Amino acid sequence: MRPALSTRRASAAEPATAPDRAASGQRVLRLGRAVALPVHPRSLLVAAVLLVLLAAAAAATLSLGRLGVPLTRLPTVVAGGGEATETFVLDRLRGPRLAVAAGTGAALGLAGALFQSVTRNPLGSPDVIGLGAGAGAGAAIAALVLPGIVPVPLGALGGAALAMVIVATATGTGLRHPGRLIIAGIGVAAMAHAVSEFVVSVMARDQASVLHSYLYGSLGARSWEHAAVIWGVLVLAVPLVLLIAGAVAVNEMGDELADALGGRARSTRTAAISLSVVLTAAAVSVAGPIAFVALTAPQIARRTTGAPGPNLAVAAVVGALLLVLADLAVQQSPIGNGLPVGLFTLGFGGVYLGYLLIREWRRGKL
Repeated sequence: MRPALSTRRASAAEPATAPDRAASGQRVLRLGRAVALPVHPRSLLVAAVLLVLLAAAAAATLSLGRLGVPLTRLPTVVAGGGEATETFVLDRLRGPRLAVAAGTGAALGLAGALFQSVTRNPLGSPDVIGLGAGAGAGAAIAALVLPGIVPVPLGALGGAALAMVIVATATGTGLRHPGRLIIAGIGVAAMAHAVSEFVVSVMARDQASVLHSYLYGSLGARSWEHAAVIWGVLVLAVPLVLLIAGAVAVNEMGDELADALGGRARSTRTAAISLSVVLTAAAVSVAGPIAFVALTAPQIARRTTGAPGPNLAVAAVVGALLLVLADLAVQQSPIGNGLPVGLFTLGFGGVYLGYLLIREWRRGKL
């Protein structure tokens, strides 16, 4: 990728320093010759505030409730100096669950931001078009039909990739038409859910309740192994995202202009969607198909920063915060106690999806 890809929209030909300042006050942070990232001052402020909120939500997750570690004791316990009960809560109960929630939310937020940006479609979210459900079906088949033969993350990846191919083929126009995308996604999600329910009912009747919770998205009984999977994928995927971040931003201006600026629209779209599929599959493999985080996180990021482009880093932080807060509500609220966190996000995210559908219909895009 050429360094010029991720420079400003208004002054792409201006000579570059590290960091560059655009005419709008935006800076471009360069990491060597391969990576150039637009940095907006307001985005930095929003990201800092979100990180503080995420830290507060994490502290609340570890400290609230009957088994919670008191805030005054939390630093000591994290440092390894707590009592046996406190260490058990941190190491076996709430610590892994928190790590999985934050990593899964970040992966979904990042996947949604990539997908919506390269498809230039606010409804183009991995969960809306059935990728999450497809990954869930693939994970169920790997775990129950092919145990020990196909790893669950690989099964989830295969299911998500197959769902992606079916949706892109069924629309007849790829991923650009919002109405067709929604209809195809509903069909693919329904088929994937049917496959998952069949596998669970036939292959694992004794474990049906546990597996049903997973199929709706659950953070219960998570371990550090699950956390290692999702954070390992993030560590591997984020550098690749950084390499294409500038080209993704340029592609929002349309294929012709992106190609004229060296953005290579088709190859960038393929790379971004592939990364989105991988991130979605990783999230589903450790937490199940959690709905609407990938849809809402990128749009919250855009509205809070007011900056052009996909806002990838902010979307990842928003996704982590949304899922940690949702899981906190599930654990501590009397209404959500014991429910899969995916049902909680489904309820609130469904309302937001309805709002988006009405907005796009009024704009004549459906």
